[in-house]
Amino acid sequence: MNRRTFVGAAATAILACAAAVPPAIAQERSSVRIGYVVSQTGVNAAGATTTTIPNYELWVHDVNAAGGLRLPDGTQLPIEVVAYDDRSQTEEVVRGIERLVNQDRVDFILAPWGTGFNLAAAPLMARFGYPQIASSSIVPPIPGIHERWPGAFWLLGTAEDYAHAFAELLTTQKQAGALNGRIAMISIADGFGIELAASARKAFEEAGIEIVMDRTYPLGTQDFATLLSEAQASGADAFVAYSYPGDTFAITRQARVSGYNPPIFHTGVGTSFPIYPQMAEGGVEGVMSLGGIDVNRPEIQDYIRRHQEVIGKLPDAWASPVIYSSLQMLAQAIERRGLDREAVTQELASGRFETILGPIQLVDNAPRDLWYIGQWQGDHFVAVAPAGREGSADLVVPKPGWN
Repeated sequence: MNRRTFVGAAATAILACAAAVPPAIAQERSSVRIGYVVSQTGVNAAGATTTTIPNYELWVHDVNAAGGLRLPDGTQLPIEVVAYDDRSQTEEVVRGIERLVNQDRVDFILAPWGTGFNLAAAPLMARFGYPQIASSSIVPPIPGIHERWPGAFWLLGTAEDYAHAFAELLTTQKQAGALNGRIAMISIADGFGIELAASARKAFEEAGIEIVMDRTYPLGTQDFATLLSEAQASGADAFVAYSYPGDTFAITRQARVSGYNPPIFHTGVGTSFPIYPQMAEGGVEGVMSLGGIDVNRPEIQDYIRRHQEVIGKLPDAWASPVIYSSLQMLAQAIERRGLDREAVTQELASGRFETILGPIQLVDNAPRDLWYIGQWQGDHFVAVAPAGREGSADLVVPKPGWN
């Protein structure tokens, strides 16, 4: 594995004995060891290096610049990080977590990137007694998941949440006469696409939205000409693709080249990435996807500024602020309960936390107040659903032309 260990400015030395000290004895240690196993290379790197890793690094920078993690007695300890590359392979996620626990003896482990990897990590994290704050994964559709893994927290909500928010948006526009009530849908034949598409089918049916095209495509697909041509001929004036970043970019470029520009154009993961406008040569006005942000919120404005200053690039407008907020929750839980992992897990499940997104209190280990649909408007990917919520922008329909 490609191991890289870095220590914040406040931590001048790594003491070998620190890893063996029980978490509760803070006065005998010089740092808090935090580890993670995330895709630095491989097919998942585009998502992980845009959302997860930058926010882990920004949070460590911010905490250490402020003197370190604060403990219940008021003392502060800097964060020491041990990071591994999972190379976009599930078995490397498992090996990395085992190494963090058994060899590096870290105090806490941050979650990997993606729904599939978080699902693979959940039983391992539970067995070792570590809280798992999954901020780049929707809630897996597993019956009794909270009872099975009470220490796993799913910060991006459920597939049903996103599907129903999108269906409600389409229904409102249909009732206003802006849409004909027909939709063309494509989805990647992998965890994310399967779950979102399944939830969307139910939500659309309940809302009276007719699915006139429903196609899946395999991992690695980059030629979408046939699918886009079918969507264009379907008579639907709404298009949705539950896609991964590389697919999203290809779908967008090919839709633009072919002139496919329905009133609603909704793509998947990657649409909210700051690099997305470059993929369409700047013509992304009106494109929709999951997530979104309230760009007028001062805490979000400050977060974007610091992300660009420290990391050297802008954050995305879906998972990034959620990931950073989840780390703020972890820091506040440690401040209240110390380094006892079981106590921190209990605090995460029941406490109320102040974050850049606003107050968060989890219900069944997941938030209930998220932005589910966003849209590119000007230079920002802004939240448009739930509509009417403070901070939401007005939806632009129909989508403007690609140019």
